[in-house]
Amino acid sequence: MWEQHFIETDRGTFEVFKSGNGEPICITHLYSEYDSRGNLFANPFADHYTVYLVNLRGCGNSTDDNTIYNYSLQDSVEDLEAIRRSLGIEKWIFAGHSTGGMLALKYAITHPKSLVHIVAGGLCASYEYMHHPDSIYCPENPNNKRIKQIFALLRNPESTLEERRAVSKEWILMSLCNEENYEKMISRPNSGKTVSKRLDYFSHEEFPTYDLRSHLQQTQTKAFFYCGRHDAQCPYPYSDEAAALMPNATMWTFEESNHFPFVEEEEKFKEFIRSTL
Repeated sequence: MWEQHFIETDRGTFEVFKSGNGEPICITHLYSEYDSRGNLFANPFADHYTVYLVNLRGCGNSTDDNTIYNYSLQDSVEDLEAIRRSLGIEKWIFAGHSTGGMLALKYAITHPKSLVHIVAGGLCASYEYMHHPDSIYCPENPNNKRIKQIFALLRNPESTLEERRAVSKEWILMSLCNEENYEKMISRPNSGKTVSKRLDYFSHEEFPTYDLRSHLQQTQTKAFFYCGRHDAQCPYPYSDEAAALMPNATMWTFEESNHFPFVEEEEKFKEFIRSTL
């Protein structure tokens, strides 16, 4: 189990779950909520690092005060900076998957002096991935109609727990190369449920103009990128593009993975983490 902590900052109080030993690493996702079970992406990092798994503004028991700050990428980075300062950490690593990886890019651009390096994957540096037919979020993708229905059900406060679990399973199955890996995912302690208000904010307020590519070329932050070759959410070319744009980046490819290489190629992903030490 992960230890629950409440971190008082000048931007509010944030719920953080801590595990492991070693160099400090911060992990979060742009619109996920964590608890003491940890997270399938974060768990293997705890074998080598002291992991701070953060509930961002509006998630879990963290502050949801939006009178001054909001759910944007920039304010999320500033909230993480406030947490880092309150913990007394001079520099830490940031790791993120999917939109957590997009947050990693923003962090690397805006606060490079606070970071040892970033670890990020299954991501994109611009809105263009939504136009790639291999992405389930593209209107041309055969799963797009269903994924929109799934999101609508998850947003509906009247949806039952059973309905939410059923459609969440569908979403996951679209993002696995091998459906047999689903049982491996659900058999392990895990948290990270979708927080719809943060997803909606990103989708409607930031996504239409989201493009960090020109900024990535200017940052000297060291970066370790990864992606599944068959990623159906953020197709492989977009993680590869981000790695190519950053001057101090490396890229790992998981040939037998979709969106979750830390599940589908677990041992190779652990090898990848060791390479970041």
